[in-house]
Amino acid sequence: MKDLTEQDFLSGKVNLHIHTNYSDGKADFKKVLDNAKKNGYKLISITDHNTVEGHKHYQDEILITGVEFDCWFGYVFIHLLAYNIDVNHPSLCPFLAKTKAETEGDLIRLFARRNVPELIKAIHEAGGIAVLAHPACYWAISLERLVKKLMKHGLDGIEVFYPYPRFRKIVKFHSAKDVRKIADKYPQLLKTGGTDFHGEVFN
Repeated sequence: MKDLTEQDFLSGKVNLHIHTNYSDGKADFKKVLDNAKKNGYKLISITDHNTVEGHKHYQDEILITGVEFDCWFGYVFIHLLAYNIDVNHPSLCPFLAKTKAETEGDLIRLFARRNVPELIKAIHEAGGIAVLAHPACYWAISLERLVKKLMKHGLDGIEVFYPYPRFRKIVKFHSAKDVRKIADKYPQLLKTGGTDFHGEVFN
């Protein structure tokens, strides 16, 4: 992942933020993977909410393991993406969903009580990296301060290339330019991107 460039994301052939019907998406995991291969994707990651069940059934050279964790960090509800994880690693088990509702119900996910420092530690123990998803969405007076606090706990990257689509009713508290400025200021942070796909047909 560290070899990926901005052009890889802007070209549309790398998408590291995809959801399927293993969580709150509509598409079948296998069909997403098949369509990605058919359409010449270089790399994808399917990042269902709080579950890695799909990755236990399907593997491919263009697919990297991923999951999107719902958690509170202080007063801010955030989403942490984990990539390149060993999905069977015991450190991750306490943080994964125990029921289907924990993967798809917005209200239920809001009650998540995952400890972020412990979660990031578990992601690292499972061989992965921790990335802050769609940073412009978080209700934080200072986004940079939020990112810096997360970096102290081992945050590896932030999602810079993200469409913030209005049709998904995503609320922005900051701008995409704010996110890019922070990413550029802290070059040790990996820049990632994806569409946050939740639809029926991935192409």
